[in-house]
Amino acid sequence: MNIGYILSPLTDFARLISEYFQEIWGFLMFIGTASSFIVILIGAILLFLGVKIGKITGSGLILGGVILAIVIAYFAIYPPDFDLG
Repeated sequence: MNIGYILSPLTDFARLISEYFQEIWGFLMFIGTASSFIVILIGAILLFLGVKIGKITGSGLILGGVILAIVIAYFAIYPPDFDLG
């Protein structure tokens, strides 16, 4: 018996799972990009209006949004390798 023939269904299943991971990763990148834009926008609005809600300030939200945007840019440049072959 050929071992490649026996492992073929497992390989197909692993490829199917990796394709799902790629789709989920793309969706997470979209959500991260949109949320960083929204956080920076809300932070700018709070900063210009001078609103302070508890410990949350506009400059803190802007800093958090910029850090999130940098992390998303890093993962866009160096995505994880979902290729099994």
